[in-house]
Amino acid sequence: MARPREFDTEEALARAMAVFWERGYGDTSLPDLLGAMKLTRGSLYKAFKDKKSLFLEVLRIYDAEAVDGAVALLSDPEQDGWDRIVQLFTSIADGFDAGDRRGCLLCSTVAGPAVFDDEIAACAQRSIARLRASFQRALEASDLAGDAESLSHLLVTQYIGMRVLSRSHVHGQTIRQGLNALGRLADPSAAQTRH
Repeated sequence: MARPREFDTEEALARAMAVFWERGYGDTSLPDLLGAMKLTRGSLYKAFKDKKSLFLEVLRIYDAEAVDGAVALLSDPEQDGWDRIVQLFTSIADGFDAGDRRGCLLCSTVAGPAVFDDEIAACAQRSIARLRASFQRALEASDLAGDAESLSHLLVTQYIGMRVLSRSHVHGQTIRQGLNALGRLADPSAAQTRH
């Protein structure tokens, strides 16, 4: 008869996520994970197989938590589509101003060397595709509906860029200026009147 696990799987995965989020997949060592998760090597391998399988599970959980939240906001039928988009980008800038330098685990993964692994790349791309589709749906519920598909690609790259920059030591105005520039999509004349 198999012995029951002597640890809380959800708690262990949350601790693993924190380490991967801080250090990235490549710079996270097995001892880092074992220490954070409070597991022995045997317990980790038995429960999660290996580091990559653990990371893929962490990305799945992150998708279900963080990406679902962004998708829900962008899909809110109670708001104009463009207002949803602005609200999402404003939350990034507000988080940065409040001192959150974690960025986005998904965006950091997409921008890092971990995506040279086909399985990790496929997992990350599924989440990015969900975000892009959500941007498109929000754009379709705005005055920019005619360019929704092409602009959704622009917005997802802007989203990834802002989330990656929010991990860096850039000046806060860089993030805010990126947010302010989005307004030019909805009102191109605004850019002309500022010159």
